Amino acid sequence: MGDCGERGGASDIECREIAALLGDYFDGTLPNHTRELIEFHIDGCAPCVAFVNTYRGTIAATRTLPETPMPAELRKRLLSVLRSERGSQTPPRS
Repeated sequence: MGDCGERGGASDIECREIAALLGDYFDGTLPNHTRELIEFHIDGCAPCVAFVNTYRGTIAATRTLPETPMPAELRKRLLSVLRSERGSQTPPRS
């Protein structure tokens, strides 16, 4: 999402912010005001329209994939990393 149509500089920031919010937008978890701002922006921004359409297509494609159980070794490694991260973020006790 480059130039955001003809609007230039400030709109680039808006485009990046919108891209960051699309997951919540499609989940329906954004406040109405934020959702309306996104829809207003998308309505006038061809690069964002293209990005949103690609995002929608990706969501649709992933929903057609079969559910596959996580391999045991991957699950074990993932849990280990998450536990390690959680431990490193715990504030020191006084």
